[in-house]
Amino acid sequence: MKTRLIGALALVLCLPGTLLCQSTTGPNVRFHTSQGDIDVTLLPGSAPKTVANFLNYVNRAAFNNSIFHRSVPNFIIQGGGYVLQNHVPVAIPSDPAVRNEYSVSNGRGTLAMAKTSDPNSATNQWFFNTVDNTTTLGPTNNAGYTVFGRVTNAAGLAIMDKIAKVPVYNAGSPFDQLPLTNYNGAAVQDSNFITVLSITQIDTPPAISSGGIVTASSFGRFSFASPGSFIEIYGSNLAGTTRGWADADFKDGAAPTALDEVTVTINGQAAYVAFVSPAQVNVQVPANVPTGGSVPVVVSYKGQPSPPVSLTIKPFAGGLLAPATFNVNGKQYVAAVHARNGAFVSGGNIPDTATAPAAPGETLVLYGIGFGAVTPTSTPIAGQIVQGLTALSTPVQFSIGQSPSQIVYAGFAPGLVGLYQFNITVPADAPNGDLPLEVVLGGETIPQTLYIPVHN
Repeated sequence: MKTRLIGALALVLCLPGTLLCQSTTGPNVRFHTSQGDIDVTLLPGSAPKTVANFLNYVNRAAFNNSIFHRSVPNFIIQGGGYVLQNHVPVAIPSDPAVRNEYSVSNGRGTLAMAKTSDPNSATNQWFFNTVDNTTTLGPTNNAGYTVFGRVTNAAGLAIMDKIAKVPVYNAGSPFDQLPLTNYNGAAVQDSNFITVLSITQIDTPPAISSGGIVTASSFGRFSFASPGSFIEIYGSNLAGTTRGWADADFKDGAAPTALDEVTVTINGQAAYVAFVSPAQVNVQVPANVPTGGSVPVVVSYKGQPSPPVSLTIKPFAGGLLAPATFNVNGKQYVAAVHARNGAFVSGGNIPDTATAPAAPGETLVLYGIGFGAVTPTSTPIAGQIVQGLTALSTPVQFSIGQSPSQIVYAGFAPGLVGLYQFNITVPADAPNGDLPLEVVLGGETIPQTLYIPVHN
């Protein structure tokens, strides 16, 4: 029984939760211009085909050494149409037109596609809205102009404004609104053009969502944690791969503190990384993180750190395994196991689980996280595969249907990292029905409302 169950439980600790939705922005690109850099966050969620079209040009360096060929005061600055070759602006070869995807307003600092009178004619030319053109370039004007990016920061806006202030000259169509710097009226030199030296994709630093740190969803999903707890961190750009830790990631039984270039610190200490994905990272809190207050959590990917987000650390954050699949019509059942045969306890209403209610006097096995230290005291509560049997140091009490349960074993589950195992006996006087399960740890009731189906 134990081998089969332990494998399933290991997956529960590593699999991503499904309750937080993530937004889709990015990647970021950098316009490296002769006047300075403009970083832009692309918007594939709003204009996927337009973003893909733009990146096709970027990836083959089509915009390198191109020019801003049009500047209209208090309106736009436009580029993407011409590249300097032998000191002469030459049209950039265009791909097939992309279908109009107008949905985001042309506010100040947005990047949009230029087009002809045909709404679906945009190819390679783009422009920055230097002012709020929400009305001017909205849906009543040629079905709207597709916004596919937004200037990322104030520094980029300052460079955009700097370019917009460059004097404009009439050099004949299509350069009748041509911005030129330090121009004296003689022949135009390369240095007079406002040049886009390159456009490149840049790594976007990871970011943790507001309220995006909770303990493992299947073990209570608390907004606080304790040393040894497993936590889920939600955000964006957290990783470049999706996987959980594997046997090869462990060294002499020690859990990894880095997984595919993802690291996490909690109060400056390295956490143990159990699962990584772009929108979610799961880690185990180090054993010696201080309790009684809030500590900073930072996710780093490829050496770029996220802004810190505070997490409350308490001495205990005990939670029992009770996955969402065991929640039926708003009633959350604990994932209890019959010690005699390894089957899950079920009253017959849990999906894909055979009817097998608990019986008075039998022993059940439950699993949890965040229950604190054990003896022998040499046993680490975080970052190490547990060997042998242990005993929970803090007093714990289980009650089923308000009657106390005898605890046969309370300690770590051997062979796993940070998972506690509780073998308890169903009270002999337990009545039939879905009975409440209460757990008191260190004098405090753990904040889960759980039930066990019992039948004589």
